[in-house]
Amino acid sequence: MAVQPPQVRILNFNEVALGYSPEEAIAEAKRCLNCPKAPCIKGCPVNVDIPGFITHIANGDFQAAADLIKQTNALPAITGRVCPQETQCEAECTLCKRCEPVAIGRLERFAADWEAATGTLSVPAPPPPTQKRVAVVGSGPAGLTVAADLARMGHQAIILEALHEPGGVLSYGIPEFRLPKTIVRREADYVRNLGVELRYDFIVGSVATVDELLNQYDAIFLGTGAGLPWFLNIPGENLGGVYSANEYLTRANLMRAYRFPEYDTPIARGKRVITIGGGNTAMDSARVALRLGAKESIIVYRRTKAEMPARIEEIEHAEQEGVQFQELTTPVAFHGTNGRVEEIECLRNELGEPDASGRRRPVFVEGSNFRIQADVMIIAIGQSPSPLISRSTPDLKVTKNGVVVAEPGSMKTSKKGVFAGGDIVTGGATVILAMGQAKIAALAIDEYLQTGSW
Repeated sequence: MAVQPPQVRILNFNEVALGYSPEEAIAEAKRCLNCPKAPCIKGCPVNVDIPGFITHIANGDFQAAADLIKQTNALPAITGRVCPQETQCEAECTLCKRCEPVAIGRLERFAADWEAATGTLSVPAPPPPTQKRVAVVGSGPAGLTVAADLARMGHQAIILEALHEPGGVLSYGIPEFRLPKTIVRREADYVRNLGVELRYDFIVGSVATVDELLNQYDAIFLGTGAGLPWFLNIPGENLGGVYSANEYLTRANLMRAYRFPEYDTPIARGKRVITIGGGNTAMDSARVALRLGAKESIIVYRRTKAEMPARIEEIEHAEQEGVQFQELTTPVAFHGTNGRVEEIECLRNELGEPDASGRRRPVFVEGSNFRIQADVMIIAIGQSPSPLISRSTPDLKVTKNGVVVAEPGSMKTSKKGVFAGGDIVTGGATVILAMGQAKIAALAIDEYLQTGSW
């Protein structure tokens, strides 16, 4: 797929990947073998009929492809951009045995974008209403998915969103150059067109508790994500210029710092920026820093690049754009003067035996302390769910890490009538995994609404 040249794209926030032309999409689709057992579907958390929609593209029937995808995936333009296909559907592609897999994600994106560009948006006819009302807390990928599925079942889904725009992490966490906000709003509009109501500025746990919502709704789905950032708990972390990735990306994305001077959002535009972490959020932060004017953007990671959990494509794009990688390095303190950060003190690591993640554990090299100068530091080491809902719902079972406990086969929580899915359950995973859990929850909610059985 064509992309903006690195030297051009670091000067703008436009989408990096440019998408397929119809001719390119057809050529790629014709590589599909149409395997009888379709192993690619097994790798898809939302069970898209992958060979089916690819066949439509190969035949030039792009509308049929889009319609087929949306039977099981209400957000194809989003998943086609940010889903880790290389470890899921494409990893199961039969062609992997001898060459590159079919570019399933790129073809999914093409079908969704083609439908939007041609103005032929297809919305299925609504089923007879059941008169059942479900409160969906959060409009991220899990919330939008469960609401769409419930609407197709005839239930009235009302999404309660704490922020002023839909999308959750899709809007505040993923930069414009990876997922344009117009795409997020477009997919949210499709869900709304299915009959879903979306209310903004509604903070569950503050405006209303879960118990109060249960007096108004027949069931509740919690899909509030994981918006509580983790910190390093090292000296100097409260110095000015030290950000959590959540705050940094929210200022850049949702608060539109990337559109300066149209939006004069306060954000530190450092000349040398250090990002701590090795996931997609770290890559996003480091790449945003370059686009906000940093002369140097450095990722500090405690293992090597080979162990980074970020998508290979994101690491490659970061490298192409000039992001530097300081591997086998662990921060131990921030230093500064007059309340502003100026340096980060680190230790060098060696890789030891594998830990619970299967990756080799980083081990400190004693006495290897060194410092790196920088004027902005971004901490991107993970996040947990906000405790607001759990604190206001005493009988909702959560783990010591704050994630809601839910049954894998139904996404039922410990509280009758309350279901949960996405990062509030996983503590921070992928968009498509959140959507997969939402689809499981939708089926269980439908059964509960029909039978009342818990």
